[in-house]
Amino acid sequence: METSTQTLLFAAELIEENGTYTLVVEDVDKGTVQSTPVPRAMVDRLPVFLAALTARFGPEQQRRGW
Repeated sequence: METSTQTLLFAAELIEENGTYTLVVEDVDKGTVQSTPVPRAMVDRLPVFLAALTARFGPEQQRRGW
């Protein structure tokens, strides 16, 4: 029986403070952190982006390839 190991590569947080949004991404391997402001319109569309990624790269799609 094969076992798999998960390795955290990046960690992301979306922070809201007083109506301003900031995306913070940590590169766990390199130990670096980057942040950038994110417009509210992008925050509102985040579920759409995640659904598109899931549809494109979800487990059922991986078997078929590109």
